Amino acid sequence: MMDNSKPQPPHPAKKPHVVTAPFGATREDPYYWLRDDARENPEMLAYLNAENAYADAMLARLKPLENTLYDEIVARIKQDDSSVPYRDRGWWYYSRYVAGQDYPVHARRKDGARIDAASIQQANAAGDFADEQVLLDVNVLAQGHEYYSAHPVAISRDNRMMAWADDTNGRRQYTLRFTDLASGAVLPDAIAGTSADAEWADDGRTLLYIENDPETLLTVRVKKHVLGSDVANDVVVYQEEDDSYYMGLGRTRDDLYITIGMHSTVSNEERYAPAADPSDFKVLAPRERDVEYDADHFDGRWVIRTNAPDANGVPARNFKIVTASDGDTSRSEWQDWIAHDPAVFIEGIELFDGFSAIDERSQGLERIRILHADGREEYVKADESAYSMGLEVNAEPYTEWLRYSYTSLTTPAITYEVNIKTGERHLLKQQPVLGGFDQGNYATERVWVQARDGVQVPVSLVYRKDFKRDGTAAMLQYGYGSYGHSMDPAFSVSIISLLDRGMVYALAHIRGGEEMGRDWYDNGKLFQKTNTFNDFIDVTRWLVEHGYAAKDRVAAMGGSAGGLLMGAISNMAPQAYRVILSQVPFVDVVTTMLDPTIPLTTNEYDEWGNPERKDSYDYMLSYSPYDNLAKQAYPAMFVGTGLWDSQVQYWEPAKYVARLRDVNTSSYPVVFRINMEAGHGGKSGRFRRYRESAEMYAFMLDELGVASSGRATLPA
Repeated sequence: MMDNSKPQPPHPAKKPHVVTAPFGATREDPYYWLRDDARENPEMLAYLNAENAYADAMLARLKPLENTLYDEIVARIKQDDSSVPYRDRGWWYYSRYVAGQDYPVHARRKDGARIDAASIQQANAAGDFADEQVLLDVNVLAQGHEYYSAHPVAISRDNRMMAWADDTNGRRQYTLRFTDLASGAVLPDAIAGTSADAEWADDGRTLLYIENDPETLLTVRVKKHVLGSDVANDVVVYQEEDDSYYMGLGRTRDDLYITIGMHSTVSNEERYAPAADPSDFKVLAPRERDVEYDADHFDGRWVIRTNAPDANGVPARNFKIVTASDGDTSRSEWQDWIAHDPAVFIEGIELFDGFSAIDERSQGLERIRILHADGREEYVKADESAYSMGLEVNAEPYTEWLRYSYTSLTTPAITYEVNIKTGERHLLKQQPVLGGFDQGNYATERVWVQARDGVQVPVSLVYRKDFKRDGTAAMLQYGYGSYGHSMDPAFSVSIISLLDRGMVYALAHIRGGEEMGRDWYDNGKLFQKTNTFNDFIDVTRWLVEHGYAAKDRVAAMGGSAGGLLMGAISNMAPQAYRVILSQVPFVDVVTTMLDPTIPLTTNEYDEWGNPERKDSYDYMLSYSPYDNLAKQAYPAMFVGTGLWDSQVQYWEPAKYVARLRDVNTSSYPVVFRINMEAGHGGKSGRFRRYRESAEMYAFMLDELGVASSGRATLPA
């Protein structure tokens, strides 16, 4: 008998619908009707609002805990904080926050005597803005909007004109706007439907920008706008006909060229034109399947990171660095500079006058290699076993100083600069953490877990130093494992609230990322995708077996493609998890990938497969979370989405939750939270996302039995 004293979840109608693949395979999808590209169907909106009302009712008793968590998290954040200024063409650029306000102020100050990053930070901290020029006060621009995002895109070479972009619903369809920085006037020119990627030509009046397809949101063409002219007459300088490619604009390190970069999952192509007259774009090297490259120009030559094969046809899977002379248009003319190393994955390179800095990975950890002009090499040092390190903004190549960042699960983010000639190092800024935070109370470690096929998977862990590995603790395990995106251990002000309640936080570096090099990615996509899910489950079981957590007190969390991970592990090993936190989850893999009109689909055939082919269809169907929901007991779940999400459409999690409730035999709650004014990244504003995290964490803590037995602070 139904307990009518408890809130009851909504039950959307089932309507017959058949999804047919080109080769004839069919699937019934009774919740397909929840898709409405216009977001206007009253019945659909009523269902989503009913889900939010149900979530409100289910979470009402946890509101005090949510408020406590939110207050703890926000109390650790310095409200009037500012970024580390960087110098570019005679100006120092930074962003800052005003106490009590949600959005950044983007600003700059003129270079001069005794002006540097430290002096500007001191002035900002003292509230001295007399010498500041405000570029964008997003707090003012955001007034009247439920969702708002804006940022500077490009400053002209003469420092006078600024192109900037804004988005009012989170769909990432930006409008480009223009400000005359000399007068402060916003020009009437406005270009809608762009990717917020643009570059100025040398004349400071001509802007190249990327126009999106209004339905698929694919980056389809590069256009040229001259200030004061009619946008309708903007000239197309390049159009991409292959819808498996994304496009981006850039400027070379020496400022000589503007580049158009095309990239798909498995290949790249770069075109370039003089920044003085960006009209005729030449191909640096023609695109070729399974050959990736990205190029920069400095000191009279092209410097190219690539996986292109050698003369014997052996690809540089972990990438190498080659060079090419001006005018070279064939890979056969490239000269090896930094050789391929099967044990070291090269992620990028920054060029300077007299040295180069290489971002690379070894054994799952990031490092920076300094290569001097005379051939000497050295590495930037790290002090912890699990950390994240990478190049920071280094806008000017003619300097002896290199900026880089460092963080770990216990170390708030630090920005350093080091003098390449003398070795002198300055700490420019460490992320301030207030609220009584003491780094010495926490410990981090790196462990290796053997997956079921024998592969060793790295895992980063953090916990209180008074944690006892006795198999009684609650644990949150996070993962992603797609697109080659590496999930590196970084400090989080929100995770501290979990650690202080005795929880363990585990970051599983599963296959599908690139933490262990290119093979790590290749062995977690396409027909190897299930390795991603198996790795995550095997990590969970190992951590439980080794006393890091109780078997009935494990929560798992992931978002977007990490939401696919959450859906898959819930189907494959529901008994291994007590709670699942799934944000903007990609859970309807086959149906989405069968529809090329959905944003991002065609770009990702080489990530997931093209289900128009039967072999890919069958494999994708074997793990698609929506299609593999079964009559079994599922963990408690918190699922979140945004109505205007352009990357994972809202109807995927909506359909998933509806079907999950049809088959779920457990009594654990399933809560579905829909942000009706936002997209993939959640609500806009600095603190709103912490409100969302606090609600989700309150749900998790309650389900794990931490909320009642835990404590907000522990003695040092």
